[in-house]
Amino acid sequence: MTTSVFETSTRDTMSGRLSGVVYDRIVDMIANGSFPLNSRLPTEMELSKRFAASRPVVREALERLREDGLIVSRQGSGSYVKRRPEADVLQLAPVGSLADIQRCFEFRAGLEPAGAALAAQRRDEADLAKIDAAMQALERCLTEGHLGAEEDSNLHDEIARATHNQYQVSVQASLRSHVIAGMNVTRSLSLRRSSEQLRGVQTEHEHIVDAIRRQDADAAYAAMRSHVLNARTRMFEGI
Repeated sequence: MTTSVFETSTRDTMSGRLSGVVYDRIVDMIANGSFPLNSRLPTEMELSKRFAASRPVVREALERLREDGLIVSRQGSGSYVKRRPEADVLQLAPVGSLADIQRCFEFRAGLEPAGAALAAQRRDEADLAKIDAAMQALERCLTEGHLGAEEDSNLHDEIARATHNQYQVSVQASLRSHVIAGMNVTRSLSLRRSSEQLRGVQTEHEHIVDAIRRQDADAAYAAMRSHVLNARTRMFEGI
């Protein structure tokens, strides 16, 4: 009996969702100290029993945790806790969404730098005016102590529109709710840590906008990629 493409796709989707659940539960246990910093994680088999999940699902979750810098594997020894995120990250993110948020950052690190470079090449004065207005709105959030996730997303949307590429704009729009979910977490964490960290995020935005203004596509690409990857790292900054 052959397996249809639909059945394969459905199975892969279910596996991804289950690995996301295991991922979030392991993050929770690392954050609350159940799996202490530098400690060895239980084996795949033990985790499989603990979470009532198959070993392939657990293996996928562990791979994602390695990619996100929370654990490290030592050949012949197992996986160890490398970084302990703040427990607040679990309270700030929608239940079961941490793995999805990190994968969204991963996708954005490929999409948005190319968009910033294209915006630098194609932007006109009207585009710059809208980008500047979005920057000013974000600056007011910093001055007044507001979170600014919506305003942050608006800036990224305006940069996408400055590409004058309908596919860039439509993909960015389709990601909006996921992007804002990630920004809610990272900006909330920055507010709780220090005002200097949010100022640092704004400086990253300034570098992107400056490169677009100067029509320096390479600099815009590099600044946007650095910004998105830094945001991904800020999600799990250790304690």
